Amino acid sequence: MIDPDASLGRAFEMRFTSTPRGARLARRLAAHRLDAWGVPYDTDRHDAIVLVVAELTVNAVRHGQVPGRDFHLRLQAIARARTVRVEVTDTRAERVPPRPDALPVPGAEDTGGRGLLLVAGLASRWGWYLRPEGPGKTVWAECVLTGTTTCTSATFVT
Repeated sequence: MIDPDASLGRAFEMRFTSTPRGARLARRLAAHRLDAWGVPYDTDRHDAIVLVVAELTVNAVRHGQVPGRDFHLRLQAIARARTVRVEVTDTRAERVPPRPDALPVPGAEDTGGRGLLLVAGLASRWGWYLRPEGPGKTVWAECVLTGTTTCTSATFVT
């Protein structure tokens, strides 16, 4: 788990309806929050993190939806680690994604199965765990904002 004191108060979390509209709203609010934190719109690092948010929230709607239950998004900027962590929690525990080292590569004719491959390509690392406090799981991804990863340097606004 990430040290909560390391975020310097840069965290955003909210519940959304498990619908395409909820996933779209989560993506838009995350994009706005990143810009406010100093990861500006129309930069590679901003677009990469927003795409990770989009993929994880759409997966929560498609594969983790339980009727009448919402999904939860948490976005955290960890200044000391120069990282943005995305966590999406749903309430469906019996449908879990593959582990990062076991992602299947879809065939050319497959119409799905590429979302987590995108996440793996854009994030520094990702994974998932079952929720200890209730039914469901949390899928998370971290994007380092410096170095040779897809997301490159940013300065958090203090």
